[in-house]
Amino acid sequence: MTRAYCLKCERPEKSCICHLVTVVDNDIYVVILQHPLEVKQSKGSVTLLHQSLKNSQVIIGENFTDNLEIQLLLKQYEHQCAVLYPSDNATVLSEKSSDFFSPKCLFILDGTWKKAYKMFMTNTWLQQLPHFTLANDIVGQYKIRKTTKRNALSSLEACCYALGVLEHQQSRANRYQPLLVSFVAFNQFQLSFNPN
Repeated sequence: MTRAYCLKCERPEKSCICHLVTVVDNDIYVVILQHPLEVKQSKGSVTLLHQSLKNSQVIIGENFTDNLEIQLLLKQYEHQCAVLYPSDNATVLSEKSSDFFSPKCLFILDGTWKKAYKMFMTNTWLQQLPHFTLANDIVGQYKIRKTTKRNALSSLEACCYALGVLEHQQSRANRYQPLLVSFVAFNQFQLSFNPN
């Protein structure tokens, strides 16, 4: 017998996360470049992020160099795109500094650190965009996935904190705080399926 799936979040009905969606009318358009191996990850935060952000889209793949959607986005937001990636020359996003370039379109890489690095290196067009990284004092709430990286954040958390700063919110996650609270509930919901 096949499992019934939610048509909206595309997860099994018993693990549907639609009740956790927190709609946010974000100013900066978010493009999530998702590694194919992340698509079916039940612990991944992208589904919740994408369904919550009014202005976002997910594009799945590894090499987006010849991707028509990407080419159209780069043309549409010409000179107004940036990528959230901790490269050596990335600008650190901090509430203390508001003199950085504020993009109209922000690319987020969704994958393990190793996969995200490979995606960044493969797509040389990403390297040509302005890079942003988050301050290292943010404590993440991602309890359901293990990583050896200190202060590692989920794609949802990283995106919310970045948008909070780039959209010049009064506090780091002002508009995005309800979504971050929903993300904590998402963690608890996922952990409920694994009592150990």
